[in-house]
Amino acid sequence: MTIQDSTTEERLRQAFKIMNRFMIAMWRLGFGVWLKNKDLWGQIMVIVHKGRKTGLTRRAPVNYATVNGDLYCVAGFGKDTDWYRNVLANPEVEIWHPDGRWKGTIEDISDSSDRVALLREVMIGSGFAARVAGLNPKTISDERLALLTKPYRLLRVRCKEALTGAGGPGDLAWVWPLTTFVLLGMLLRRRRRR
Repeated sequence: MTIQDSTTEERLRQAFKIMNRFMIAMWRLGFGVWLKNKDLWGQIMVIVHKGRKTGLTRRAPVNYATVNGDLYCVAGFGKDTDWYRNVLANPEVEIWHPDGRWKGTIEDISDSSDRVALLREVMIGSGFAARVAGLNPKTISDERLALLTKPYRLLRVRCKEALTGAGGPGDLAWVWPLTTFVLLGMLLRRRRRR
């Protein structure tokens, strides 16, 4: 890797960190299902996992594909990706998916014989992210895709049981009615003063 490549990779990492914070905020505010735009954002789910060192709850929004009932995603920055290292240490995860909230397990299947085909599906489901990484998953050859994604880690998520209750997507949705009430009150108060 050249210095320019590592600089570009670091810039991409920083840009994705900012975008990830936005995506998690949208999910927590109750707008996660609205982000379901395959061409723009891609298909996004959130993996809720435990930090390998701290044990604290962490969230990682990732693009995914559904193939034969399982969910597949990639750690695009390879083995050094924090959330990837966390789920290897503790594969019991919670998934926030546009179709629901699930308890599941995650496993690295990067050595699968279906790796390239599954990666292609995830890349197609990634919206702009694949294009930012310089990939057009619909036209690239299998050989080129395998070469360019060699450092990527491919993961399979198996959802076990549906979850409900507090702590899931929309846990901050209460902000909207409160904000609306406060703003409406301020508007009415301002009108009375005129």
